[in-house]
Amino acid sequence: MNHELKDVNVRNLLLLGGALCGLTIGGLLSMGLLFGYYSSQPPSGAPPTALEMEPQVLPQPRLQLHEHLDLERKRQAEDAILTSYGWVDRKAGVVRIPIERAMELVAERAQAKPEAPRGAK
Repeated sequence: MNHELKDVNVRNLLLLGGALCGLTIGGLLSMGLLFGYYSSQPPSGAPPTALEMEPQVLPQPRLQLHEHLDLERKRQAEDAILTSYGWVDRKAGVVRIPIERAMELVAERAQAKPEAPRGAK
C-alpha cells in the first residue's frame, strides 16, 4: 500500500489562518471607523426621500354606485340594438336587422338552395 510520505505543513496553515483573521479584524475596524466618521458628518444636501416630498393629489376613483342599474341599462341598450332595424353605415348602405328576422332569412335561404347531386363534388 502506498501512502503519503510528507505531513501537512502546520506552519503554513497557521500563517494562512492568522492572515485571514487579521484581514477580517482589519476590515471590521476600518468599517467601524468609516461608520463613526460618516455619522458625525452633517448631511450633504441629499435629495428628499419619497416620504419627505409633498404628496401628489390623485384623482378620485370613479365608482359605480348602482352596479345593477348600470348593468340593466347596458343590457337594455344592447337589446334595443339587437331587436330593431337601423343604419350601420348609411353611406355604404349597410343596415342592421333584428336577430329573429336574420335567422328566418338564413333558414329560408337554406331551404331554397338546391341540393347538389350525390356524386358531384
